[in-house]
Amino acid sequence: MTTVSRVPRPVATESLTYSSVGVDTDDAEAGLERLIARIKTTWPDSGIGHVKLDVGFFANVIDLGPVWLAITTDGVGTKALVAQMAGRYDTIGIDCVAMNVNDVICVGARPISLVDYLAVQEAAPDLIEQISIGLVEGARAAGVSITGGEIAQIPEMLVHAGSGVGFDLAATAVGIVEPGKLIVGDDMEEGDVVFGVSSNGVHSNGLTLARRALLGTGAFSPDEYVPELGASVLEELLRPTHIYVPEFDALAARGVQAKALIHVTSDGFLNLTRVTSDVGYVLDSLPEAPPIFQLIQHAGRVAVEEMYHVYNMGIGFCVVVSEKHAEVCAEALAACGRDVYRIGHVVDDAERKVQIPALGLTGRDSRFTSD
Repeated sequence: MTTVSRVPRPVATESLTYSSVGVDTDDAEAGLERLIARIKTTWPDSGIGHVKLDVGFFANVIDLGPVWLAITTDGVGTKALVAQMAGRYDTIGIDCVAMNVNDVICVGARPISLVDYLAVQEAAPDLIEQISIGLVEGARAAGVSITGGEIAQIPEMLVHAGSGVGFDLAATAVGIVEPGKLIVGDDMEEGDVVFGVSSNGVHSNGLTLARRALLGTGAFSPDEYVPELGASVLEELLRPTHIYVPEFDALAARGVQAKALIHVTSDGFLNLTRVTSDVGYVLDSLPEAPPIFQLIQHAGRVAVEEMYHVYNMGIGFCVVVSEKHAEVCAEALAACGRDVYRIGHVVDDAERKVQIPALGLTGRDSRFTSD
């Protein structure tokens, strides 16, 4: 690999945004509203199969009688393109598992199983085997089984310069939760503590913007070693998404009563608003963002408001607890081996804002703006 030069690097000619690189979240939200209105007409009014939550939480929950079933689905997005560029496919399955089980635990459910969907340009045995390695590693880390799946050969839909390596990967995960232990943030109050658990870099969101900023501008070449990262650009972007099921289990084992569990994915810290209570947050003790985010911001001339809207900025999961549970919560999370930070607190706020005072940012209505 080449070594990074200290000469000035190219940057984007204009400030990049998620929308400008082809990911329009506003259009997606408009389409989602129409979709939700239709799918809710399929929900039974009561009995077995009754849907317990509205759309908008990290997973939904179905009444099965003595236990409830949590269910969610997600994929790896354009991180698949990073795997293709790197020619490495044995970790992308970890991301697929992580994106699903991390959502399931947010409603208080213990993940138990998942099924995967793998669409391929060609049914190349080596490619499929490599992807399966990551799926199994992720499943073992999460303590879940993989009980089936589907492989679809769709060459007309999946095209890639490297013949035969075009693919897309998604999964559906389920978990179980006792009716009285559902976690939806319905009892939050001013003064509750927000803990953040470190991420493993970009995870599986915002890769389109990251690739355009770092590689599309000519700021870096894909295999170039970057001292700030301790890796090449592709190696850094390919780092597997952390699986936070061990933290969930640790909280349960210590009897910590979490009021909210938040997977920090797309929309960044605005995910904190995916709770029932009308509260806001002041995040006044966030750690410095890891180097990868600083490089994306600089190379793509990405506004700080956009960075905190798109990325986890170094915090992949949040736990909200009352002050009386703060100490034992911090101990339980730290025992899992990742960096844990007390990043802020809950405030009474009918507008449900997320404030980051050090940066002069206020998030509301799916956007961050500067104060």
